[in-house]
Amino acid sequence: MSAPALTRPTAPPRTADPNAGLPANALGAEKGAVEQITLYVFVIVPFLALAAVVPAVWGWGLSWTDVWLSVGFYFLTLLGVTVGYHRHFTHGSFKAARPLRVALAAVGGMAIQGPVVQWVADHRRHHAFADREGDPHSPWRYGTGARNLAKGMFHAHMGWLFDRRQTNPARYAPDLVKDTAVRRTSRLFVVWAFLSLAIPTVAGGLIAGSWAGAWSAFFWAGLVRVALLHHVTWSINSVCHLVGNRPFTSRDRATNFWPLAILSGGESWHNLHHADPTCARHGVLRGQIDISARVIWLFERLGWARDVKWPDPVRLAAKRSVPATTPAPAST
Repeated sequence: MSAPALTRPTAPPRTADPNAGLPANALGAEKGAVEQITLYVFVIVPFLALAAVVPAVWGWGLSWTDVWLSVGFYFLTLLGVTVGYHRHFTHGSFKAARPLRVALAAVGGMAIQGPVVQWVADHRRHHAFADREGDPHSPWRYGTGARNLAKGMFHAHMGWLFDRRQTNPARYAPDLVKDTAVRRTSRLFVVWAFLSLAIPTVAGGLIAGSWAGAWSAFFWAGLVRVALLHHVTWSINSVCHLVGNRPFTSRDRATNFWPLAILSGGESWHNLHHADPTCARHGVLRGQIDISARVIWLFERLGWARDVKWPDPVRLAAKRSVPATTPAPAST
């Protein structure tokens, strides 16, 4: 497979203010002081844990229990975001039975990326203004050139999280605001975040039969796992709007970046997603692994999901930006 190529736009917009061009009611209230402090803690502490991985390994090692708990909770919480927060709640790629719908909101919260209602509002706003004024996290915010792109990449990756003004859920996620079960689950975000760290810690302690086992699991399956998941998710906002290829035509600069396909659960097939946002499968070409789509397929087979919006070959062909001699779309 060829290496990803840098996609350069011909006339990128200069959007120094991410709130420029927004409707009057697009923004909600400012984040409170406690919320700001909590955000810093959940972003910085896991990142520091990730930075401490090498000395931690040298100090007391890594057990197989830590490995399996880390991998298990990584993909569980990843799918809570990709299948739940993103494909189901944001884009309506499928309809879910009520128990599954609530479970997806809770497990998505365990990824510690914010309450589902706010996450959806931010992402819908991103699609409404992708790579234009009003997009909360475009890497093209400052224009082209190495310095501007470096600033834009940092902003798209994580800098935008610290904007005090929040996207207004009443405008961008009114359906979720009106859904009592989802709204209540969203408000319990702190509980899901706590469980995300507590469950692997307790499991590690019980399996090892020691406090050392609990601490090791907290570090690896808790902090390090959260940090890795954060940066993979944020890379979809930054890397996948700057580096990669664009086999489908979209109104923005979303790209496919194959190295992140497995770690992102198929989200890094980002070009197709922006070309056809409601499609339940993002990796639609042969060889494009999309774990999230397979999970949705399993839910459909079990009768937990219905009205799944699988790829339509005719619609995909109309969106192709390359000759039709390239590999045909993979079946679902």
